[in-house]
Amino acid sequence: MDSREFLEWSEKAARWGVEYREKLRDLPVRAQTSPGEIAAQIAPHAPEAGEAMEAIFADFERIILPGMTHWQHPRFFAYFPANAAPASVVAEYLVTAMAAQCMLWQTSPAATELETAMIGWLRDALGLPAEFTGSIQDSASSATLNAVLVMRERALGWAGNREGLSGQPRIRIYASSHVHTSIDRAIWVSGVGEANLVRIPVTGKSRGMDPVALDAAIRKDLESGYLPAGVIACTGGTSIGAHDDTEAVVRVAHGHGLYVHVDAAWAGAAMICPELRSFWRGVETADSVVFNPHKWLGAQFDCSVQFIRDPDSLVRTLAIQPEYLKTSGKDGFINYSEWSVPLGRRFRALKLWFLLRHHGLEGLRQMIRNHIAWAEELYRRLKTDERFEITSEPFLSLFSFRPVVPAGQDEEAYVQRFLDAINNDGRIYLTQTRLEGKLVIRFQAGQFDMRQEDAEMAHAVLSEFADQPI
Repeated sequence: MDSREFLEWSEKAARWGVEYREKLRDLPVRAQTSPGEIAAQIAPHAPEAGEAMEAIFADFERIILPGMTHWQHPRFFAYFPANAAPASVVAEYLVTAMAAQCMLWQTSPAATELETAMIGWLRDALGLPAEFTGSIQDSASSATLNAVLVMRERALGWAGNREGLSGQPRIRIYASSHVHTSIDRAIWVSGVGEANLVRIPVTGKSRGMDPVALDAAIRKDLESGYLPAGVIACTGGTSIGAHDDTEAVVRVAHGHGLYVHVDAAWAGAAMICPELRSFWRGVETADSVVFNPHKWLGAQFDCSVQFIRDPDSLVRTLAIQPEYLKTSGKDGFINYSEWSVPLGRRFRALKLWFLLRHHGLEGLRQMIRNHIAWAEELYRRLKTDERFEITSEPFLSLFSFRPVVPAGQDEEAYVQRFLDAINNDGRIYLTQTRLEGKLVIRFQAGQFDMRQEDAEMAHAVLSEFADQPI
């Protein structure tokens, strides 16, 4: 592809992106294809000779687009959002065009130094103390793995990487049942093992970890010869928005010398609103915190920020410095590849810079406040509707509910059919979770382009299907 063709197709792709966003409200939110339908249309082998871009682009629209779930759709109320504000998308065009590998300061000084600046901007925006520094990871899963590895190494006196876990005391890490499954995966990958992830009972409407039970579990493990290493607290669990009393959890954990990591992957973005910070009171005393700007804040995926109180412990855990990764003749810089498991790093800071400058913190705060208000209004309408049962109160813009099941119907099958009918309809997209053994439906408002009319559409669709035989 020569420069002229590169320009032509780049312009066409940008125009396509704009037109795609403009017509999203007319498309079903979730892909309506069947398993294997897309694969059946793709050639079984790569072509020997190159093909024209016209044909490739046409096949993208004909084959690929029908099989896409539209995460930027304003009525995407499933999972959590994976927002991509247009300003962030423009920044990603530039990052993709430059295609820099930003693993070291010397491989792109601007990428490293802008990342440091963006960590500072976000730390201040969230009201975190100045002693926190951090880096941009790909996802909260990676940030949590980093934290678990630090917990492991600190507890073992930095011997785990060198000697392995064989023959070492059994490490114990503590969390509630409402943490994300990325915590389970971090426990697996770190070698700690699922049997050593101790689930602490939850209490109250927030379904937060019981600090008394946490203290008792740590003391019991110490008496049994185990090696407590850390606690993973949660602010805004994926299922129904469970949130721990961070202040109390940290007090207990630090009383035993344990490291505390706070997972606020979704809800952390809302803490740019000062009036919401009570939900993670005490976070300033934690050892590390993760939140995902690629969820509610509007940064293009992937973009997860890990704040760290003691970066030296993280670097000691992860850094490897072969000769080919050294920078000679310079000092006073950071190599962020030493702060993460992958060596390779994308230039993720640029989209944050574009996003924060274009919208400003107040513009992003208003978006979040709107989402919370619209979710609460839908919650109030469903709560007073005898056709629905509220199963968890709103936390920020997330709550759960289920239709009232007619007598004689199997409860779980009925709720699943109700949800499937709504998602197959295509006007809105919801997902399920399990709460106290029951299948329930989640609603979360958070898509960047959502308007109040989209919340009203959600109510209309739910009401319509509540009146139909399922």
